[in-house]
Amino acid sequence: MRILLVEDDKMIGEAMQSALKDMAYAVDWVVDGDAALLSLSCQPYDVVLLDLGLPKIDGLQVMQQIRSFYHDIAVIIITARDSLDDKIKGLDFGADDYLTKPFNIAELLARIRAVSRRNSHQPNPELTNHIIWLNPATHEARTATQCNILLSNREFSLLHTLLLRPGSIHSKSNLEDSIYGWGEEVESNAVEFIIHCLRKKLGSDTIKNVRGVGWMVSKIVNITR
Repeated sequence: MRILLVEDDKMIGEAMQSALKDMAYAVDWVVDGDAALLSLSCQPYDVVLLDLGLPKIDGLQVMQQIRSFYHDIAVIIITARDSLDDKIKGLDFGADDYLTKPFNIAELLARIRAVSRRNSHQPNPELTNHIIWLNPATHEARTATQCNILLSNREFSLLHTLLLRPGSIHSKSNLEDSIYGWGEEVESNAVEFIIHCLRKKLGSDTIKNVRGVGWMVSKIVNITR
């Protein structure tokens, strides 16, 4: 999953970027409103973490632009503005969540997981197509025959991207975007190698290749009683 972090405080930004990368998110960090809108115009994102007190363009104006042009992106406002009026305004402008500084990183990660579930229409804590189950909190996967399968950061990130939209085909470049942030060297066969490792852990048929197009996991299987 790729996150755009919009934060002008260097110390907070560095700490957040480091924590998010440790949890296998691909993170791009910008420090003003202009750069945020430029980034959004060039790169698809799953979540935006948006400060309000930004240089050049205020965060609420950025929020308005996001909701005007990028309807599907989840936005969590992260700000020192803690009055009730500010919270109401931020949510009314279209934010999915509102977190005030100072905050605990564990809470931020939980909120990211929550808005991601809502946007992918999967209400349960685990992402699943009822063939694979993935726990974003522990980075463990399971299948009908195996439990507690621990994944590497990049294995988790790639599988997370596939399970957010079961049945959708993801190109190689799209999967690379989900595991690499700006400035990170993209290895030519990284996606193929990670998928090979996931298949060894989860089963050879769990991730399907659509020749010349990309990879996918099966659509959600309807369970009938």
